[in-house]
Amino acid sequence: MTELLAGHVEQFAAHAHYWGFLMVFVFMAVESSFIPFPSEIVMIPAGFMAARAELLFGIPSLDLVLAVLCGMLGSLLGAYFNYYLSLKLGRPILFRYGKYVFLKPETIESAEAVFRKYGDITTFACRLLPAIRQLISIPAGLSKMHLGKFSFYTALGAGIWSAVLGGIGWYLASLAGNTTYRDMVFKGRDLLKTHFLWILIGLAAAIALYALSHALVAKAAKKTADGA
Repeated sequence: MTELLAGHVEQFAAHAHYWGFLMVFVFMAVESSFIPFPSEIVMIPAGFMAARAELLFGIPSLDLVLAVLCGMLGSLLGAYFNYYLSLKLGRPILFRYGKYVFLKPETIESAEAVFRKYGDITTFACRLLPAIRQLISIPAGLSKMHLGKFSFYTALGAGIWSAVLGGIGWYLASLAGNTTYRDMVFKGRDLLKTHFLWILIGLAAAIALYALSHALVAKAAKKTADGA
């Protein structure tokens, strides 16, 4: 999919000055739904163009922040689509007809298994993992996860992922000479694969910190209740 779409990045870039933020929002919404679409095609070029002052405001740091924000909001919209689709249709209909819209039963079952094992925090953690990133919203909807929690965890994970990809694009812009947008996408993807272990380590640390803080708050609440 990445190879197929990378050749069209030049065409998107030609309209990025006026429509770049809208394109980031729309394409990241598509990427976050059940439609297979690589986020690298969107956010790495966005960071690259922000660094080269090719987006709307021509102020690199501002354009990068806005691109990441648009990526996060677009991802949240796509996640809401999956969440409410699952919530309204239910498991039987998704299993019967999901295969016609890229949702195979075994794929849904895998996402459900992860969600059942690790709980609500997976809507954050899985936003930083390939393959399951978009699909984790489905079991969240099926389980009727609290919308506030779902929104917070999804936005947090999607924001970090958008920032990572945008940062890669920004970094590549500092190295680029006559690099084409197509080559830049592949360089960014390779860079992401090379350093993905560090992303996982950071993710594990964030989850551990969350678990520790959650345990401390619960302990403090219990002491307060016992004292009362």
